[in-house]
Amino acid sequence: GSLEVIFGPMFSGKSTELQRRLRRHTMASRRVLVVKYAGDNRYDDAVGTTTAAVTHDLATMPALPTKDLRNIDNVAHNYDVIGIDEGQFFDDVAAFCEKWAHAGKTVIVAALDATFQRKPFNSVLQLVPLAENVTKLTAVCTDCAADAAFTARTTKETSVELIGGASQYKAVCRACYGK
Repeated sequence: GSLEVIFGPMFSGKSTELQRRLRRHTMASRRVLVVKYAGDNRYDDAVGTTTAAVTHDLATMPALPTKDLRNIDNVAHNYDVIGIDEGQFFDDVAAFCEKWAHAGKTVIVAALDATFQRKPFNSVLQLVPLAENVTKLTAVCTDCAADAAFTARTTKETSVELIGGASQYKAVCRACYGK
């Protein structure tokens, strides 16, 4: 098995890249399971379902929603490839990925690497030493159009888990972070 990690700020194409990689596995006739965080319902109305992983541009893949990855252990064994979207919301992401990669599965995780405060997001960074492949994507800075490696919150809300989109967050470069 193996573990691949795709991370970066919001709007950097993490979910799009996850879907691209998973579609390649599907084309190779591998059995692919896509998992999404059950608390992320940002695009459910737009795409008309609660059982899809959805990118910001509304590309979808059928997905199994859950709040805890250990809840899907009973189905994970039926698949060759496990894709996890929004991995930062799963407290058990590192243990789950390690378990299934050791069991021979290809596990691919897309996640934010940091909070809007530029602090590590839950256990996502624990995946780095466990992974065969790590990809850090950048977005385009909303303020100056440079490469953006960070996410900034545009509201006064202070809780770490505030699931949202462009109305609550923006991608920023180092120079524009904190402006």
